[in-house]
Amino acid sequence: MSRIGKKPIVLPVGVTVDCSDGNVTVKGAKGTLSRHVEKCIDVKVEGNELLVSIADEKANDVQAKHGLYRALLANMVKGVSEGFSRNLIINGVGYKATVSGDKLVLNIGYSHPVEVVAPKGISFACPSQTEVVVSGIDKELVGQTAANIKAKRPVEPYHAYGVRFKEETVIMKEGKKAGK
Repeated sequence: MSRIGKKPIVLPVGVTVDCSDGNVTVKGAKGTLSRHVEKCIDVKVEGNELLVSIADEKANDVQAKHGLYRALLANMVKGVSEGFSRNLIINGVGYKATVSGDKLVLNIGYSHPVEVVAPKGISFACPSQTEVVVSGIDKELVGQTAANIKAKRPVEPYHAYGVRFKEETVIMKEGKKAGK
């Protein structure tokens, strides 16, 4: 059995889970998320805990799926109760970001502004011109949206110009040196 899969998921107050026909739906204060769970995994609600167990021992990779689905369901429970966010930093001369409606407008060194439309369930915020906060209840969607924004202008290693995650460390290269 998976060490992660064995751990119960504690349901916060106000979060409800419905398990039927291989579909798990989690409802909370921030919204609703649902996911299909394979038949080899069994999901039960007992009291204020969500338990994930192996239903079919003979299925392929069942132990890996046991831990995977437990982690995915734990992220769903955390998402509907607290939510997720990723912070991006924009570094460069004249680089800035603004939010207009559901669009993020990036001026990141191109001849035109780059517009990123927020997918359903995602919101953008700009506490300052060089910082972007991507937030939502679905951890996968928040991370993918932040990665897509980061891919618009990857960080270059000589001056660290570009878009990066706040917790990311940029390894700088040494520039050319003058000859003797």
